[in-house]
Formats: sequence, C-alpha cells, structure tokens
Amino acid sequence: MEQKLVTLSDRITYLTPVARTDRPILMTITGEKHTLLIDAGNSVAHAELFMKKLKEAGKSLPDMLVLTHWHWDHILGLPAFQIPSISTEDTKNEMEKMVHYKWDDTSLDERVKTGEEIEFCAKAIKEEFKGNRNIHVSLPTITFENELTLDLGGVTCVLKQVGGDHSPDGLVVYVKEDKLVFLADSIAPNLYAPNWRYTSEKTRILLNNLDEFDAETYVISHWQPVAKEVIKTEITLLRTLCDLVEKYQGKKDMITKALENKYERELTNEELDNVTYFVNGYEDALDY
Repeated sequence: MEQKLVTLSDRITYLTPVARTDRPILMTITGEKHTLLIDAGNSVAHAELFMKKLKEAGKSLPDMLVLTHWHWDHILGLPAFQIPSISTEDTKNEMEKMVHYKWDDTSLDERVKTGEEIEFCAKAIKEEFKGNRNIHVSLPTITFENELTLDLGGVTCVLKQVGGDHSPDGLVVYVKEDKLVFLADSIAPNLYAPNWRYTSEKTRILLNNLDEFDAETYVISHWQPVAKEVIKTEITLLRTLCDLVEKYQGKKDMITKALENKYERELTNEELDNVTYFVNGYEDALDY
C-alpha cells in the first residue's frame, strides 16, 4: 500500500500509516520559525520516505522532532535525522534499555518469550526490515517532565505527558492554533501485558489530562485524524467502563449487561473487546 502525503492545513502535513509493517502516522507542524516533526518513524526507510515526499511537495523540512513514546515503531527512524529530538524523561529511560538489543530473528523471538517484546511487533519488525537488520537506537537530545511548550513562530505546540496504560511515558502534542491533539497511541490498551488490558486508575489519569485541551481534531497514530465527536464517544466509553469494572468487581457478564442496558442495544465487537481489556486489568491487579 502506497503511503500518501496529506495536507491537513496550511501548517500541518502528514504521511499515512501502514498496518502491515506497523508504520504510524508521521506529521509536521510548520510555524514561521520552525517545523516540528512528530515521531521519527519505525525505520530509517520510513523516515526517509517522509522527507522525500515533503521535498517533492515543496513542504518545509523539520528542524526539530518529538517522540511520543518509546515503542519501536515511533523511534527507530531517529538515526535518519540530525536535528534536536525531544521526549519525556521516562521515554528516554525506556529507550536506553533498547540500546544494546540485538535484532536478528533469534533475539526477537527470545524477547517475545520473555515478554520484553510481543509477537505482533516482532512480526512487523521482520517485515519492515526483512534481511537488513542494521538497526541502531539513537537517544533523544532533550528531555522534560510533565509539560513543555514550543513556540514555532505563530504556532504553539504543547507537549504533555499524559500517562495511560499503553505507554505511561507517552506524551501528546496539542497544536493550539489548529485546535488539534496528536494522540499517538495514548488511548490504546497495554499490549505488553500477558493479556491486553486497561486499568481504571491509569485510564482516568489519561482522560483527565486530555480534558485540558480545547480541540476539534484528534490524530490517532495508526489510523487517521478524527473529529472531536469520535473521541468524545470513545472517552465516554472508557470512563463508563472505569466505573463499571469497579462497581461489578471485574465480573464480565455483569459489566456487559450494564453497558447494554445503558446503550439500549447489543454491544459492538470493539465495545466487547474493551470490556475484556478492563476485566483483564482488574484481574491482573488482584494478582499483585
């Protein structure tokens, strides 16, 4: 599938994602003085493709970048860039653990066995890099805690660490003038747990942080930009499940029934999956 360059506004351009090799959206925000790149890509090839398409379209090239979280598909393109790179302190700490990783099939498969990696990601890495595994983990040059504001020249980008189950180190990028939030993968469940899961505690922290932004558009890394109404529906579901999983003490049938009564219909497959993820999180917490 060919990746396309999309112009979202005069300031915002992004490259569409690819599911097969787990390439997320890469996006640039351009002000009068600077252009910020959000995420480095899942490989140098991914990063170089975006740069090539920007040049061909006559778009501004980035002179700084921000990493949304430590997962491989957002960071392994970093060596392609010789510009300042920004992350949370927690993201850098997680990336430091990866510096000495080996990336051959045997090493990947071993990390899957130990739980350091998951089968889905190992398969995507093998597909993205095929036989060429000259992978180098570069570290960000600038780190911060909690929140950092960048003035790109007439464009304000707020980088905020929001937590959540998917990757607690993660941040979102709020483009104030465009009322846009780059969510990255922040609202996804924890995929590295033995069973995919959400926890009420971390979900509430995430959603409370997202409430701070006055936004009309939200960008989900492995999907597309979506309207506020779409995210409001998802957030309402997550908040409701936070309450129900606690009220019914992780009992899946009772949670499902309560949610069906609330919606006055049968649940969709996605809603049923989310019920399962919250039940998994509740049960895992009991094991500690």
